[in-house]
Amino acid sequence: MKLGEPKAVRWRRADYYKMADAGLFDWRRVELIEGKVFEMSPQDSLHASAVMLADDVMRTIFKHGYPVRVQMPLSLGDDSDPEPDIAIVAGSPRDYLNAHPSTALLIIEVASSSLSYDRSLKASLYASKGIEDYWILNLIDRQLEVRRNPRPDASQPYGFGYADVTIFAEADSLSPLAAPQATIAASGLLP
Repeated sequence: MKLGEPKAVRWRRADYYKMADAGLFDWRRVELIEGKVFEMSPQDSLHASAVMLADDVMRTIFKHGYPVRVQMPLSLGDDSDPEPDIAIVAGSPRDYLNAHPSTALLIIEVASSSLSYDRSLKASLYASKGIEDYWILNLIDRQLEVRRNPRPDASQPYGFGYADVTIFAEADSLSPLAAPQATIAASGLLP
């Protein structure tokens, strides 16, 4: 790089929280992904309804010892603090008094305007952090996209992707990897 040439600044989680404490993100929905701060679109009522439906369904399946976190941060390294729509984590809420969880058993993102972002950057990030079960509730095509088996993939933004991508139509059912005894109708997640 030549002297005086602009360079991108990669933010660390600690800096991100200092900026938030200083009010730089007031009235904005943001998340830190691999050192970059992304501003998220406002949620329309369809998106919010889908998040509430997914929350209701997951709370019937995951009980004591598996908190369902709704739009709360996951600390995935020093430079990533995404806020997935739904994250199922192990433990109890008190386990996270001093730090956000650093992994999840299942992540669900609800997508319409963010569909490309959730399929590419978010999928690659989650795969790079070893998230085994990542679901995208695709509101545009009214389907559930399930990604499993994270693996290295140089063609993906963060060098990882998912080996298995399965599309579930409204009439289909599936089970989370962390709760194989449970059966969820895709239609139950779609508003």
